[in-house]
Amino acid sequence: MKYTDKCSICRRVGEKLFLKGEKCNLPSCPFLKRSYSPGESGPRKRGKKSSDYLIQLIEKQKARAIYGVSERQMTNYFVSARRDRGRTGAKLFELLEKRLDNIVFRAKIASSRKQARQLVTHGGIKINGKTVDIPSYQTGIDDKISASKPSDKKISQKDLPSWLKLTAESGVEVIGQPEKDSFSQFNEQLIIEYYSR
Repeated sequence: MKYTDKCSICRRVGEKLFLKGEKCNLPSCPFLKRSYSPGESGPRKRGKKSSDYLIQLIEKQKARAIYGVSERQMTNYFVSARRDRGRTGAKLFELLEKRLDNIVFRAKIASSRKQARQLVTHGGIKINGKTVDIPSYQTGIDDKISASKPSDKKISQKDLPSWLKLTAESGVEVIGQPEKDSFSQFNEQLIIEYYSR
Protein backbone atom coordinates (compact mmCIF):
# COMPACT_ATOMS: atom_id res chain seq x y z
CA MET A 1 0.00 0.00 0.00
CA LYS A 2 1.40 3.39 -0.97
CA TYR A 3 2.59 5.32 2.09
CA THR A 4 0.07 7.92 3.22
CA ASP A 5 -0.14 9.73 6.52
CA LYS A 6 -2.48 7.60 8.65
CA CYS A 7 -4.25 10.63 10.08
CA SER A 8 -5.01 11.91 6.57
CA ILE A 9 -6.78 8.63 5.80
CA CYS A 10 -9.01 9.06 8.87
CA ARG A 11 -9.74 12.65 7.91
CA ARG A 12 -10.56 11.66 4.32
CA VAL A 13 -13.11 8.99 5.31
CA GLY A 14 -14.54 11.22 8.06
CA GLU A 15 -14.08 8.91 11.05
CA LYS A 16 -11.40 7.56 13.37
CA LEU A 17 -10.01 4.24 12.11
CA PHE A 18 -7.47 3.87 14.95
CA LEU A 19 -4.63 3.15 12.51
CA LYS A 20 -2.03 4.27 15.06
CA GLY A 21 -3.35 2.19 17.94
CA GLU A 22 -3.36 3.86 21.35
CA LYS A 23 -2.01 7.14 19.90
CA CYS A 24 -5.45 7.73 18.39
CA ASN A 25 -6.93 8.02 21.89
CA LEU A 26 -4.68 10.96 22.84
CA PRO A 27 -6.03 14.53 22.83
CA SER A 28 -3.29 15.47 20.34
CA CYS A 29 -4.86 13.27 17.63
CA PRO A 30 -4.96 15.37 14.40
CA PHE A 31 -8.45 14.06 13.60
CA LEU A 32 -9.80 15.84 16.71
CA LYS A 33 -8.14 19.10 15.71
CA ARG A 34 -9.00 18.93 11.99
CA SER A 35 -11.87 16.53 11.35
CA TYR A 36 -12.43 17.91 7.82
CA SER A 37 -10.91 16.41 4.64
CA PRO A 38 -7.18 17.08 4.08
CA GLY A 39 -6.11 19.63 1.47
CA GLU A 40 -4.69 23.10 1.00
CA SER A 41 -8.10 24.78 0.95
CA GLY A 42 -8.84 23.99 4.57
CA PRO A 43 -12.38 23.25 5.74
CA ARG A 44 -14.91 23.56 2.94
CA LYS A 45 -18.55 22.69 2.52
CA ARG A 46 -19.45 20.02 0.05
CA GLY A 47 -22.40 21.27 -1.93
CA LYS A 48 -22.94 18.15 -4.00
CA LYS A 49 -24.33 14.91 -2.69
CA SER A 50 -21.83 12.04 -2.79
CA SER A 51 -22.46 9.55 -5.59
CA ASP A 52 -23.02 5.84 -4.93
CA TYR A 53 -19.66 5.12 -6.55
CA LEU A 54 -17.84 7.53 -4.22
CA ILE A 55 -19.51 6.02 -1.14
CA GLN A 56 -18.51 2.52 -2.26
CA LEU A 57 -14.95 3.62 -3.10
CA ILE A 58 -14.46 5.28 0.29
CA GLU A 59 -15.74 2.15 2.07
CA LYS A 60 -13.30 -0.02 0.08
CA GLN A 61 -10.39 2.35 0.80
CA LYS A 62 -11.39 2.40 4.46
CA ALA A 63 -11.20 -1.41 4.67
CA ARG A 64 -7.84 -1.40 2.85
CA ALA A 65 -6.47 1.15 5.30
CA ILE A 66 -7.79 -0.68 8.37
CA TYR A 67 -6.23 -4.02 7.39
CA GLY A 68 -3.21 -2.56 5.56
CA VAL A 69 -3.75 -4.54 2.35
CA SER A 70 -2.85 -3.59 -1.21
CA GLU A 71 -5.40 -3.20 -4.00
CA ARG A 72 -4.31 -6.52 -5.50
CA GLN A 73 -4.74 -8.31 -2.17
CA MET A 74 -8.19 -6.76 -1.71
CA THR A 75 -9.22 -7.85 -5.21
CA ASN A 76 -7.97 -11.38 -4.52
CA TYR A 77 -9.94 -11.50 -1.26
CA PHE A 78 -13.07 -10.42 -3.15
CA VAL A 79 -12.54 -13.11 -5.83
CA SER A 80 -12.09 -15.76 -3.10
CA ALA A 81 -15.17 -14.52 -1.24
CA ARG A 82 -17.30 -14.54 -4.40
CA ARG A 83 -16.62 -18.26 -4.88
CA ASP A 84 -18.60 -18.87 -1.68
CA ARG A 85 -22.08 -18.35 -3.12
CA GLY A 86 -24.68 -16.54 -1.08
CA ARG A 87 -22.39 -15.11 1.57
CA THR A 88 -19.82 -13.02 -0.27
CA GLY A 89 -19.85 -10.17 2.26
CA ALA A 90 -19.50 -12.45 5.28
CA LYS A 91 -16.71 -14.43 3.59
CA LEU A 92 -14.82 -11.23 2.69
CA PHE A 93 -15.03 -10.13 6.32
CA GLU A 94 -13.80 -13.58 7.46
CA LEU A 95 -10.80 -13.52 5.11
CA LEU A 96 -9.70 -10.10 6.35
CA GLU A 97 -10.25 -10.93 10.02
CA LYS A 98 -8.44 -14.29 9.87
CA ARG A 99 -5.19 -12.70 8.66
CA LEU A 100 -2.40 -13.45 11.14
CA ASP A 101 -1.44 -9.80 11.64
CA ASN A 102 -5.07 -8.96 12.44
CA ILE A 103 -5.33 -11.72 15.05
CA VAL A 104 -2.08 -10.54 16.69
CA PHE A 105 -3.69 -7.09 16.90
CA ARG A 106 -7.05 -8.43 18.17
CA ALA A 107 -5.20 -10.45 20.84
CA LYS A 108 -3.59 -7.21 22.12
CA ILE A 109 -0.10 -8.65 21.51
CA ALA A 110 0.49 -5.52 19.39
CA SER A 111 -1.10 -2.09 19.80
CA SER A 112 -1.77 -1.56 16.07
CA ARG A 113 -1.97 -3.67 12.92
CA LYS A 114 1.17 -2.02 11.61
CA GLN A 115 3.04 -3.06 14.75
CA ALA A 116 1.49 -6.54 14.49
CA ARG A 117 2.66 -6.85 10.88
CA GLN A 118 6.20 -5.91 11.86
CA LEU A 119 6.14 -8.38 14.76
CA VAL A 120 5.04 -11.20 12.43
CA THR A 121 7.55 -10.30 9.70
CA HIS A 122 10.42 -10.34 12.21
CA GLY A 123 9.52 -13.84 13.37
CA GLY A 124 8.00 -12.83 16.70
CA ILE A 125 4.82 -14.91 16.36
CA LYS A 126 4.24 -18.65 16.54
CA ILE A 127 1.29 -20.69 15.31
CA ASN A 128 0.96 -24.09 16.99
CA GLY A 129 4.57 -23.79 18.17
CA LYS A 130 6.02 -22.97 14.73
CA THR A 131 7.28 -19.52 13.73
CA VAL A 132 5.28 -17.94 10.89
CA ASP A 133 6.55 -14.71 9.29
CA ILE A 134 3.76 -14.07 6.75
CA PRO A 135 1.35 -11.32 7.91
CA SER A 136 -1.36 -12.39 5.43
CA TYR A 137 -1.27 -16.04 6.59
CA GLN A 138 -4.85 -17.33 6.88
CA THR A 139 -5.42 -18.89 10.28
CA GLY A 140 -7.86 -21.73 10.83
CA ILE A 141 -9.99 -23.11 13.63
CA ASP A 142 -7.93 -24.65 16.50
CA ASP A 143 -4.81 -22.64 15.54
CA LYS A 144 -2.99 -21.36 18.62
CA ILE A 145 -1.21 -18.02 18.20
CA SER A 146 1.37 -16.77 20.70
CA ALA A 147 4.36 -14.45 20.91
CA SER A 148 7.81 -16.05 20.59
CA LYS A 149 9.07 -14.09 23.59
CA PRO A 150 7.04 -13.68 26.78
CA SER A 151 5.41 -10.28 27.10
CA ASP A 152 4.41 -8.21 30.12
CA LYS A 153 1.06 -7.40 28.48
CA LYS A 154 -1.89 -9.07 30.14
CA ILE A 155 -4.58 -10.31 27.79
CA SER A 156 -8.15 -10.51 29.06
CA GLN A 157 -10.89 -12.69 27.53
CA LYS A 158 -13.35 -9.78 27.68
CA ASP A 159 -11.09 -7.77 25.33
CA LEU A 160 -11.18 -10.53 22.71
CA PRO A 161 -13.78 -11.14 19.98
CA SER A 162 -16.10 -14.10 20.58
CA TRP A 163 -14.23 -16.27 18.04
CA LEU A 164 -10.90 -16.07 19.95
CA LYS A 165 -10.15 -17.81 23.26
CA LEU A 166 -7.36 -17.10 25.73
CA THR A 167 -4.87 -19.97 26.18
CA ALA A 168 -2.76 -20.96 29.17
CA GLU A 169 0.40 -19.94 27.28
CA SER A 170 -0.66 -16.26 27.17
CA GLY A 171 -1.73 -16.61 23.58
CA VAL A 172 -5.05 -17.05 21.78
CA GLU A 173 -6.81 -19.91 20.02
CA VAL A 174 -9.17 -19.56 17.06
CA ILE A 175 -12.38 -21.31 18.12
CA GLY A 176 -14.82 -20.16 15.44
CA GLN A 177 -15.48 -17.97 12.43
CA PRO A 178 -15.28 -14.16 12.72
CA GLU A 179 -18.67 -12.50 13.09
CA LYS A 180 -19.77 -8.91 12.67
CA ASP A 181 -19.77 -7.24 16.08
CA SER A 182 -18.59 -4.10 17.83
CA PHE A 183 -15.11 -4.69 16.38
CA SER A 184 -16.38 -4.17 12.81
CA GLN A 185 -15.60 -0.80 11.25
CA PHE A 186 -16.74 -1.09 7.65
CA ASN A 187 -19.73 -2.16 5.55
CA GLU A 188 -18.59 -5.11 3.42
CA GLN A 189 -21.76 -4.94 1.28
CA LEU A 190 -20.66 -1.59 -0.17
CA ILE A 191 -17.29 -3.15 -1.05
CA ILE A 192 -19.03 -6.04 -2.82
CA GLU A 193 -21.10 -3.52 -4.79
CA TYR A 194 -17.92 -1.63 -5.73
CA TYR A 195 -16.22 -4.72 -7.15
CA SER A 196 -19.42 -5.97 -8.79
CA ARG A 197 -19.81 -2.91 -11.04
